[in-house]
Amino acid sequence: MPTIPPERARLSGIKPHQHRRAAESFGSDAERYDRARPRYPDAMVDRIIAGSPGPDVLDVGCGTGIAARQFQAAGCTVLGVEPDTRMAGLARQLGVETDVATFEAWNPGGREFDAVVAGQAWHWVDPVAGAAKTAQVLRPGGRLAAFWNAFQLPPDVAEAVAAVYRQVLPDSPFNLQATTKQALDGYQVLFTKAADGIREVGGFGAPEQWRFDWEWSYTRDAWLDQMPTHGNLTQLPSDKLAEVLEGVGAALDARGGSFTMRYATVAVTATRTGAA
Repeated sequence: MPTIPPERARLSGIKPHQHRRAAESFGSDAERYDRARPRYPDAMVDRIIAGSPGPDVLDVGCGTGIAARQFQAAGCTVLGVEPDTRMAGLARQLGVETDVATFEAWNPGGREFDAVVAGQAWHWVDPVAGAAKTAQVLRPGGRLAAFWNAFQLPPDVAEAVAAVYRQVLPDSPFNLQATTKQALDGYQVLFTKAADGIREVGGFGAPEQWRFDWEWSYTRDAWLDQMPTHGNLTQLPSDKLAEVLEGVGAALDARGGSFTMRYATVAVTATRTGAA
């Protein structure tokens, strides 16, 4: 199994895939996660399908099956892999066949796929081990596509939310600069790690980035419903979470009770070309 060279490992910074507690915290309220989290652009789903040799899709870190159901609706057969039993259970209830395992430890049992996708999840997978496992299960010409929704709050909303964080969680490492004009900068680290893992393993064409820009309007209540599903809040004590939501709710009320979010969905993608 290929490994990251030591010199690159020293420069790689944080490694989210090693923080299993955080990775598996989202299932604490799986129903809210499925209800409140944004979907993905249909144009991206269609492009992934068009760039794959067939309809069999593996969804890595499928969560409650948000992306999986979009691929099903587009005519694909989807198998999910999800380490959190709570998330996997809801995915099954909602019609997505799901194996419970981390992707690195998952046994494909000889199954092969035309596309391996990961929505908002590839950073929880070791980028080299994940690419190597993907190379094992993709058919020739099959596509790996890991994608993320990067959101950009309107500047006035971002500053109001940042003020709440400074008051309630002064020691939080959360930086709302990533939600303003530098929205994609923080994600670029994840994109680079994904692409580097693909190159390290070999057997893929050159990684590409596909970007899809879109907007979504949120009411106050809809945004407050989504906030507890964010990684920086899933492990907060209930009293602190309540303070954050109360403060953000008041800030949104003062700004009319709704706002339009700009999203950039970016896929890091490559095609299986040969033996790893």
